[in-house]
Amino acid sequence: MNITSILLDSAAALIAVSGARAADAVTAAEPEPTEYVKICDVYGSGYFYIRGTESCVRIGGYVRYDIGLGDVRSYDGARTSDVRTGEDQGTWRNNTRFTLKTWTGQETELGTLKTYTETGMNFGNRNAYSGLDSPQNYAFNSGIKLTFAWLQLGGLRVGKDWSAFDTFIGYPGNILNQMAVPYGDFDTNVVQYYFDAGNGFSALASLEEGSGVVGTINSYVPHVVGGVKYTQGWGAITGVVAYDSNYESVAGKVRVDFDVTHELSLFGMFGYGSNGKLNDDSTKAIDAHGRGFYKIWGGNWALWVGATYKFNETTSFNLQVSGDQLKNYGLATNVAYTVAPGFTVIVEVDYDHYGNFGVGMVGPSNANWTDADKKNSVGGILRFQSSF
Repeated sequence: MNITSILLDSAAALIAVSGARAADAVTAAEPEPTEYVKICDVYGSGYFYIRGTESCVRIGGYVRYDIGLGDVRSYDGARTSDVRTGEDQGTWRNNTRFTLKTWTGQETELGTLKTYTETGMNFGNRNAYSGLDSPQNYAFNSGIKLTFAWLQLGGLRVGKDWSAFDTFIGYPGNILNQMAVPYGDFDTNVVQYYFDAGNGFSALASLEEGSGVVGTINSYVPHVVGGVKYTQGWGAITGVVAYDSNYESVAGKVRVDFDVTHELSLFGMFGYGSNGKLNDDSTKAIDAHGRGFYKIWGGNWALWVGATYKFNETTSFNLQVSGDQLKNYGLATNVAYTVAPGFTVIVEVDYDHYGNFGVGMVGPSNANWTDADKKNSVGGILRFQSSF
């Protein structure tokens, strides 16, 4: 046998073995198609369909860190005592908040069904003498707070919301310390109906439970809020009226918003409230502040004015001045800067003058009244917030 014969025989053997192995090979299964999230753009950006349904959901929220200093007492600083000497002194007011939000939307035969929830949790310190046995300013977890949880079908909304006395007319400016002169209470269960005429006119009626010791209804008669609004390209005019069923008192606010230029916008809001039965001897024990759920400013009337100026797409300047009949005044100003999409830094300076809240009276719910004789206060807030 020569070399050529050996090579030919070897090649034939290799072909035979390869054919046998090929006959025994396992065929790989085809990959199953991947099921991607289906985008839902009917209700805006960020929504996607819930698998197997026609409902759309959006998930968002923010992480916030606040640093406050000074003695404005309503928000900025915090009071404490030295752990060794017990001497009263100031300290930083630090607070970190995580808030989770959800939105859903679904089309039905009766209209669009929507839900909204917002739940937050905090870690930080708070003003001394605010319900603690010790004046020492501790940092702690303050638990979970349900801010919003409502459902809406067409114009009908029910659930946990902020009072229409504040949400319909709007908040007093783009500042952080909005309660130097308080403009209304917030947390409540609602049954409300919103009507949009489509020509700039809209209206709202709201039945509300209120909240807190003096704010929650104590009978089958709810608090009632009604409002009308006219919106055009130049701005808006809004009015709201509220009836406090506990004290049979009425309060109202009127607001004008005016867009002067693309950069500059102005607003002015005036509030007036009747005393009703706020000052009856039978209510003084539980309602030392004599303000009820809606007219929580001092005296019968209060005023808030402010402005926003946008330097560019990332930087704005905000200002608010407020005052009431009892000579309580506030001034707040800040600069807001968008560092990156969704990430904002705000630096604010506040000034408060307290005239006649006085000893034994209760002002804003987060105020520290241990130094009632000190009428002029200055403070500042630095906020970092990333929204998603």
